[in-house]
Amino acid sequence: MGIFDKFKNTAEELKDKATDLVNDHGDKVGEGLDKAGNLVDEKTGGKYGDKIDSGVEKAKEGLDNLDGQNDDIPDGPNQPA
Repeated sequence: MGIFDKFKNTAEELKDKATDLVNDHGDKVGEGLDKAGNLVDEKTGGKYGDKIDSGVEKAKEGLDNLDGQNDDIPDGPNQPA
């Protein structure tokens, strides 16, 4: 087994762990992403709010689709904390 095979296996294991995490705790993951987005928005004085919200939503979509289904992270706008 070459080094690239080891990297591939490690990457697959990490993806599986992330998928399990999102499947089991999608609501908490979504809340965490919202809080992180709100913090960044606050620190930038709201100057990049639209871009931050867009990035948070794309992160939610990407994580939610790890298992090929869009069913783990609730949809909705980024709410202030």
